[in-house]
Amino acid sequence: MLKIGIILGSTRPNRIGEQVARWALDIGSRRTDAAFELLDLRDYPLPHLDEPMPPSLGQYQNEHTRQWAEKIASFDGFVIVTPEYNHGIPGVLKNALDFLYAEWNNKAVGYVSYGAAGGVRSVEQLRLVAGELQMADVRQQVPLSLHTEFENYQVFKPGDYNLPTLNTMLDQVIAWSTALEPLRTAATVAA
Repeated sequence: MLKIGIILGSTRPNRIGEQVARWALDIGSRRTDAAFELLDLRDYPLPHLDEPMPPSLGQYQNEHTRQWAEKIASFDGFVIVTPEYNHGIPGVLKNALDFLYAEWNNKAVGYVSYGAAGGVRSVEQLRLVAGELQMADVRQQVPLSLHTEFENYQVFKPGDYNLPTLNTMLDQVIAWSTALEPLRTAATVAA
């Protein structure tokens, strides 16, 4: 069975992203075509990129990098739950992506974003990063507005009209993760 990691891309105190990530996990976990797991970046406290060698070489010297690499390598695809900070990607999420290279390759990725404008600008930047990491980002994304999906901008109360969009995105992540499996297998055999 495919394993899909749901990456919670914020580590801020009082973050609202955990509510969003748990919603995506709850919906995903009802499916029978993949297993879903929440990956909270708080559980992987990576310092600002501190590896002496480029990630593309895969010569990780720090234990925190090796643990992160092992975890990411165990998944077939991802859903990234991201806020939009100042029209862009949260620094902690960008850092987590930059720490690795081969572990991201040939895996699908979808996005659930939130912010004043639904987090769409963060996702646009993440799509560029995903391309460089040789990930297949899916078309459907789930943009959640702070104005309509959060009570007092703090309590996540998604409308049911978000479910078809979320399920379509999950369908696409699973389909692409399945399609990319031969490339992941070939890369593992070659290594």
